[in-house]
Amino acid sequence: MRKCFLLYLVHLGLLYNYVKASDPAIEEEEIRARAYIQLLNEKTAKRANEASIANWNYASNITDENLKKQLEVSARVAKETKEDWLETIKFNWKSFSDPDLYRQFKKYSILGTAALPEDKYTKLDKIISDMQTIYSTAKICDFKTKDKCDLALEPEITNILIKSRDAEELKQIWLQWRNKTAAAKDLFKDYVSLSNEAATLNNFTDTADYWLYGYEAADFKDQVKKLWEQLRPLYLQIHAYVRTKLRERYGDIVSEKGPIPAHLLGNMWAQTWGHIFDFTMPSPGAQKLDVTEEMVKQGYTPEKMFKLSEEFFTSLNLSAMTDLFWERSILEKPKDGRELICHASAWDFYDQKDFRIKQCTRVDFTDLITAHHEMGHIQYYLQYKSQPQVFREGANDGFHEAVGDVMSLSVSTTKHLKKIGLIGADVPDNDDNDLNNLYKIGLDKIVFLPFGYLMDLWRWDVFEGKTSPEDYNCNWWKYRNEIQGIEPPVDRSEKDFDPAAKYHIVADVPYLRYFVSYVIQFQFHRAACEIAGEYDASDPKKPLHKCDIYQSTAAGNAIGKMLQLGSSRPWPDAMQALTGQREMDASGLLEYFKPLQKYLEEENKKNNAFIGWEASTKKCSKAS
Repeated sequence: MRKCFLLYLVHLGLLYNYVKASDPAIEEEEIRARAYIQLLNEKTAKRANEASIANWNYASNITDENLKKQLEVSARVAKETKEDWLETIKFNWKSFSDPDLYRQFKKYSILGTAALPEDKYTKLDKIISDMQTIYSTAKICDFKTKDKCDLALEPEITNILIKSRDAEELKQIWLQWRNKTAAAKDLFKDYVSLSNEAATLNNFTDTADYWLYGYEAADFKDQVKKLWEQLRPLYLQIHAYVRTKLRERYGDIVSEKGPIPAHLLGNMWAQTWGHIFDFTMPSPGAQKLDVTEEMVKQGYTPEKMFKLSEEFFTSLNLSAMTDLFWERSILEKPKDGRELICHASAWDFYDQKDFRIKQCTRVDFTDLITAHHEMGHIQYYLQYKSQPQVFREGANDGFHEAVGDVMSLSVSTTKHLKKIGLIGADVPDNDDNDLNNLYKIGLDKIVFLPFGYLMDLWRWDVFEGKTSPEDYNCNWWKYRNEIQGIEPPVDRSEKDFDPAAKYHIVADVPYLRYFVSYVIQFQFHRAACEIAGEYDASDPKKPLHKCDIYQSTAAGNAIGKMLQLGSSRPWPDAMQALTGQREMDASGLLEYFKPLQKYLEEENKKNNAFIGWEASTKKCSKAS
């Protein structure tokens, strides 16, 4: 009976589409709509190119003149986009029978921040630029040389956080950076108000609702929560293990059962912990695999690092970088004294030939991985460049972030590093070296998960009005404590605004994409490894964490097929093209780290380590 009813519904749907398609008025409107949408895509691409050039000029050279030009171009583009939008919504596009045409109109029916009145759009644009400027031009003083106050985040502050083991120095660096970036708080309040107003003009409840729209699933929040609950037990094990190691080094400033002090983890935001690998590794007696030292020894330069990344992609039968990429990208920090936004980023100039990366690259293994990540974005741009303009984006935001990281999972293997000569061919791939390598990757991949999750949890509450400006900072630390098990080195208050210490907060960049990418990249990796014949669940000699898809054109072709879709289809269709699955699935990540999880559980049990954490003793005062 149920089967017959389902068949009836299918036939009813087909009949409905037939009636739509056979309606002369709708057919005529679709003919007009096809010509219109082609012209609109061309106009949109031209405007996006102009805006990208103005944005690049400012981001790569922060001056008042470049900011003025950026804002002028942005305001003009917004005005023209709104004019087109008013024409677009006149079409009866919801009745179109052509699914491709329907999807293009559906995407163009969302105007975004351009829906604001011109004066408010300009104000919002200026607020975001001003917050980015505060962040990108912030300088702090050296801990040891008090009158040296020209330390920028890249490279000086980052290098100190990587190398210093002086808890007091790390605390002062941590505090100074947040004292500088807190100046964005009043701007952020206005940003929230204007951003929400733009969302409601697009028929969304608020900005959180707008940001989640692109995932095309009403229950996406619940999907993500379920993934985090699936992954949390693995995070609890690595958290307990690292806390034990930190306590051995730093003593009682790290409590036995509490959250971990944020300033001791080698990263400004405690989002990844790879830089404390040297004194926390499982097998310190194993042969030291210092890839950074070898890169320096071999005379690596930022350009050579990106050439190596390019060669990985071309070995998979994917695209090489364009001539313009090498001509116009900024791959290391300019030495001409200009201020720029050093945060690594990949750029599409929407003319099907100009693609760039801007990165203040250091010659080390971390930035080699970042180079592959950013080039993954460029590869995605190249693969979908022939799609209509409105489809030139990732299947969802997480897909775009995952592509380069899939490559990085192969690049990080001992097998691959031997192939490219950064590890000697005589280095044994024994259990100790293997465990150390897997742990190092875990310090980036596993520990990032709660941070990637909580960033937008906090912002959703802000946009939805659940967190007022009077509670911004304390609720930030509530999430950092409860979800990540991290605490500040000193008490905080609402005079502080610690979220602004993170670029994506002040730059209006949604962050859930990174959490999504850290899950689905392992789905992609597992599928690509199976295609390459590098992974077999039933063969202990071919575990997932040792897979290297380098030089597998079969894997590359399968990845390319997914990338070429852009956003022309809902993301489950794109995922299915590579993995055969239509849902996000954390089992790939858990499979990858299975040997590490087993070790962590045994080690924590042996050390009687407390799993989880008690409430932080650090307070956050509401008084401001």
